[in-house]
Amino acid sequence: MEDRAKLLILYATQTGNALDAAERMAREAERRRCPVNLLSIDEYDASSLPHEDTVIFVVSTTGQGDTPDSMKVFWRFLLQRSLSKHWLEGVHYALFGLGDSGYQKYNFVAKKLDKRLSDLGAMAIIEKGLGDDQHPSGYEAALDPWMSSLWSMLNQINHKFFPQGPDFVIPDMKLIDQPKVQITYHCNDKVDPQFHPNSDLKWIEMQIERARSMSPGKFTPDKNRPHCFLKMIKNQPLTRAGCEKDVRHFEFEFVSSAIEYEVGDVLEVLPSQNLSAVDAFIERCNLDPDAFITVHPREMDNHLLHTCTTAKVPIKLKAFVALTMDVASASPRRYFFEVMSYFATAPHEKERLQYFASAEGRDDLYQYNQKERRTVLEVLEDFPSVQMPFEWLVQLVPPLKTRAFSISSSPSAHPNQVHLTVNVVSWTTPFKRERSGLCSMWLAQLDPEQSTHVPAWFRKGTLYPPPPSLPLILIGPGTGCAPFRGFVEERVIQSESDAVAPVIFFFGCWNENNDFLYRDFWLSHSQNGGVLSEAKGGGFFVAFSRDQPQKVYVQHKMRENSQRIWNLLSQGAAIYVAGSSTKMPSDVLSAFEDIVSKESGLPKESAVRWLRALEKAGKYHVEAWS
Repeated sequence: MEDRAKLLILYATQTGNALDAAERMAREAERRRCPVNLLSIDEYDASSLPHEDTVIFVVSTTGQGDTPDSMKVFWRFLLQRSLSKHWLEGVHYALFGLGDSGYQKYNFVAKKLDKRLSDLGAMAIIEKGLGDDQHPSGYEAALDPWMSSLWSMLNQINHKFFPQGPDFVIPDMKLIDQPKVQITYHCNDKVDPQFHPNSDLKWIEMQIERARSMSPGKFTPDKNRPHCFLKMIKNQPLTRAGCEKDVRHFEFEFVSSAIEYEVGDVLEVLPSQNLSAVDAFIERCNLDPDAFITVHPREMDNHLLHTCTTAKVPIKLKAFVALTMDVASASPRRYFFEVMSYFATAPHEKERLQYFASAEGRDDLYQYNQKERRTVLEVLEDFPSVQMPFEWLVQLVPPLKTRAFSISSSPSAHPNQVHLTVNVVSWTTPFKRERSGLCSMWLAQLDPEQSTHVPAWFRKGTLYPPPPSLPLILIGPGTGCAPFRGFVEERVIQSESDAVAPVIFFFGCWNENNDFLYRDFWLSHSQNGGVLSEAKGGGFFVAFSRDQPQKVYVQHKMRENSQRIWNLLSQGAAIYVAGSSTKMPSDVLSAFEDIVSKESGLPKESAVRWLRALEKAGKYHVEAWS
């Protein structure tokens, strides 16, 4: 075994997709008798790279071309100027990126990592693969053919990776019999009574931390225990009843320790699942909701697993499911169907599941699963002969994730409070099934009189709080206005004691009478010498896209006010853009390029370079969401 080549796979993930892809690669390699070392990139010492023979990178792109948090230290190391162009000579690599072509900087992290590795002397064994969330079959549409090429090229550079050739595959059943986790059941009378339920906040906090620290869902340690708990004190519709949109203004008070935050920060909320759906899942899977359990990584020599390092405190099975496993909102991955096929006892179900798990059935699986947003519970109910062991369910059910929202308040204006502006997501699938967003619908249904405790985390966003002396150009159509409500509130407070720079805000919505969010707020600050008033050098401009035969968007209003924008840019203004990730950020950037070119007299190419320099200087910020 000494001369067996081991394949190193490094992944950098933010939401879990890159981890899924990396684990799939590891499974496929092990099925070809190739030993694997699978690591998160923050678990790997970057200074060891020159000593590797072959490395596979699987990296996602987050936000507007940002590296995942786990990759930041690794990336900074690679950018050191002291590293020569021969530093990685002799190292072979392959790279698969995960991104969303709806974003302007599609797969930007994969592209820049590929270039940097090449610049340092490493040799790519195949062209980088780029997975696209927008593809009808998701990133797997690119991953499947890329992996086939990868095995072939790996075999060419070192036949020791696949001693029996890249086409040899161990029968799946020999690899499917051991899930990555093991579950210990504890006698109820042996469990410390201090952990029995009550309504104490400390107990709720401990329940959340206990469950999420045991989950194989790869939550970062600071995502296990909430930073604080919030209580909703206002649930106010911002859109007209009966129109196609439902956007809410939520106000929360801190009920545990107050957290300091700044305008532009992001609030993450852990939603509660529908308990009847949790009960239905537990019943469908023949589980005991009152059993006390602990969940551990399976102790075995498997490089897909991490070893367990901390003692676990038992938790009720129902609480574990409710706090960590998204059973009634998220759609399962393809591997879920593959594992289901081994536990199906009805021949027609087994055959259908095997087809869904195959490359040939990928598109049909997408239509059945992702397109319809079928939940884990619905899939299990569609295949009643399947009885999956709970260990497999814990491993494969999508983790219950926090949802992130731009904060729409200034802590200076609202001490001990935090406000959100939330689009309540609902839609109809191609087969006319009604779907809704788990977190936004849960928040919309909360009654401020009920004092529900909302677990929350605060983090920095990409919109950094500007100093009062900095002129601002804000573009925030729809709920993209949320952070700028906080910006304007902050400027109002600052203006009471000091001179502040001008602010221009471009807002967009469908109709003046249906979804003009915070109408009175914007108008009040754009008149009578307010911080958005033209008298103060600023301005407030609205695009109502559907109030006339031809569509009018924020970029049209920007072009109408190009001189005003150029005047502020000439004074050193910073640009902040927030809202939908689809076309808006690139359309807004294109409008800025036209404005800079027109007003400065520069050719378009120079205007593009000018705006790039503005971005590098930290004065062009974008926060977009899908």
